[in-house]
Amino acid sequence: MIEVRDLSKSFPGNDGPKLAVDSIHFTVRPGEVFGLLGPNGAGKTTTLRVLCTVLKPTSGSANVAGFDVVAQPSEVRRHVGFLSANTGVYDRMTAWEMVEYYGRLYDIPADVLSTRMNDLFSTLNMHDFRDVPGGKMSTGMKQKVSIARALVNDPPVLVLDEPTAGLDVLVQRAVLDSIKQLRGRGKTILFSTHIMREVEKLCDRVAIMARGKIIACGTLEDLRQMYKQADLEELFFTLVS
Repeated sequence: MIEVRDLSKSFPGNDGPKLAVDSIHFTVRPGEVFGLLGPNGAGKTTTLRVLCTVLKPTSGSANVAGFDVVAQPSEVRRHVGFLSANTGVYDRMTAWEMVEYYGRLYDIPADVLSTRMNDLFSTLNMHDFRDVPGGKMSTGMKQKVSIARALVNDPPVLVLDEPTAGLDVLVQRAVLDSIKQLRGRGKTILFSTHIMREVEKLCDRVAIMARGKIIACGTLEDLRQMYKQADLEELFFTLVS
């Protein structure tokens, strides 16, 4: 589970602190895909980085899998799989070596790790470049490696920032189907995207962010009824403009 209460994050600026996330609240339950939708600069990525302990909040609180992101950051990191749009891939390590390396960091037994990696590489269609070093990978290949790394330890919580970026249509579908399967296994999934179709296909609830605030939150049906707008894209632009 993810619980966020009065969470704020500010950064130093020439004219004083700049508030990137402004007193937001939300909860993500086990077995739920919770979408975070908003334009660039809305505060989505900052929120995700706070939840994954990359950044410390300025105020408020957040708990991930029952652990406080400030007081228990190492436990949070053990229980969350984080996929960032800016995740780096090592130039000299192959796809297989990178995912295996992260699996060993989590002390996964060798036989379990091998089976899990083979399953991930099959699901993401990665076997054809398993021995390609990072420096020679395409953007799509690197994204698949990042997804596999986030899933290799089978974490109870997944925080996914634009997980289908750079992927072709067939692999996008495979990734979305994998996320559905993970939801069915009771995973808690926070899913940030700008693709409306993915929100409609995947998310149980969605929070719309703009200027650091959550301006609407609920199921898609609730939001459509509340704002009397059947089209999600039109609803989104109405709220953020």
